[in-house]
Amino acid sequence: MAFAMQSRVTSARAAVRPSRRTTAVVRASAIDSEVPDMNKRNVMNLLLAGGIALPVGGLAIPYALFFVPRTGGGGAGGIPAKDSLGNDVKAAEWLKTHLKGDHSLAQGLKGDPTYLIVSDQGAIENFGVNAVCTHLGCVVPWVGAENKFKCPCHGSQYNAQGKMIRGPAPLSLALAHADISESDVVVLSPWTETDFRDGSAPWWKP
Repeated sequence: MAFAMQSRVTSARAAVRPSRRTTAVVRASAIDSEVPDMNKRNVMNLLLAGGIALPVGGLAIPYALFFVPRTGGGGAGGIPAKDSLGNDVKAAEWLKTHLKGDHSLAQGLKGDPTYLIVSDQGAIENFGVNAVCTHLGCVVPWVGAENKFKCPCHGSQYNAQGKMIRGPAPLSLALAHADISESDVVVLSPWTETDFRDGSAPWWKP
């Protein structure tokens, strides 16, 4: 009788107790449910990397460009002269308000202020004069009453074509070609030939 009761208890415990294999399967299933799918993980990693790369790249590119020297305007085709509003200078429009003998500033090569000169015949001269003084870099104004450029900083003077006539400036003002395009735009380009004002080689870099 006692043996029969013990057998029943043992059988009941065996029925209630899960097998080790079943427990392992259940635990593995639970772990698998907690581990993200590898494809999802890869997608999340890519999104995270992209989110970091965009702002870093946005900062790195301007930083790198800071060390790249800027190239000046000009070149074989030249650049349009710009007025005070940043518009291309058109010869016909310019001559409506700039009369014979006029020396007025436009934006020229490398962004330098450059004088466009109206000849005695009422046309724009085929050269422009850079307004940057060759002494210490002040912008030299045109003094129409005296028919010359006079630097307000240290008194250097240049004639109507920009040739130095009084120091302390050591050199004449730089030149640029001024041509009229088919669309009537004044185009400035580097002057690389002999300086017609004194027969010397151009000291400025084109």
